[in-house]
Amino acid sequence: MTHTTLKSRNTPRAEDTRRKIYETAMELFREKGFEPTTMRDIAAKAGVALGGAYYYYSSKDAIVLAFYREMQERSNRPVLEALAGRKKLHERIRCVLDKRLELLAPNRKFCAALFRHAPDGADPLSPFSDDTRLIREAAIEHMRIAVEGSDAKVPSDLKPRLPYLLWLYQMALIMFWLYDRSPNQEHTQRLMDKSLGLLVNLLRLSALPLTKPLRKAVLELVETTERVAD
Repeated sequence: MTHTTLKSRNTPRAEDTRRKIYETAMELFREKGFEPTTMRDIAAKAGVALGGAYYYYSSKDAIVLAFYREMQERSNRPVLEALAGRKKLHERIRCVLDKRLELLAPNRKFCAALFRHAPDGADPLSPFSDDTRLIREAAIEHMRIAVEGSDAKVPSDLKPRLPYLLWLYQMALIMFWLYDRSPNQEHTQRLMDKSLGLLVNLLRLSALPLTKPLRKAVLELVETTERVAD
């Protein structure tokens, strides 16, 4: 790509067009669903030529990846502000979880349709794919910050892996939340309350010398899942 092309894509007018295509796509994804919506639909509603839509986004997947990045970037400030002044680990993890669900809530139906891509790490839209690596690492970093700023005593061998484990826990909760049909997703709130309490208690027990063999087995499992993600 030439310098001229890069410059043309970064003009205010170009950025306005990019944003219009993105917002139009998100609107259609919410209304029609991700699978039925085509790039032609997006271009027509945005009032741009089909070639123009492809100029800014190579595919629908590229638009979704932009959505993932935006959600992650928008979560940074709310998460850090919510963590400020809190020391209890369960409160800090809960802050990260709550802020994530708050951001995703307006797109809950759309996200539910996307979650079918999650199990396949080769799918670019999977949270385990190479395409989402930086987004995944940024989300894991939130969990690392939550652990580091807490008063919890975490065994030295577990501490480097714990943020990834907590991210997996977060992904499991998001999946449950996406398909939770209870009013205001009350079942998800109860699940978070109970599972988070259990999780923190298990972390306390993990510091006991007698749990070292179990800790080792868990860490081996974590290493296996990380290799699959890589």
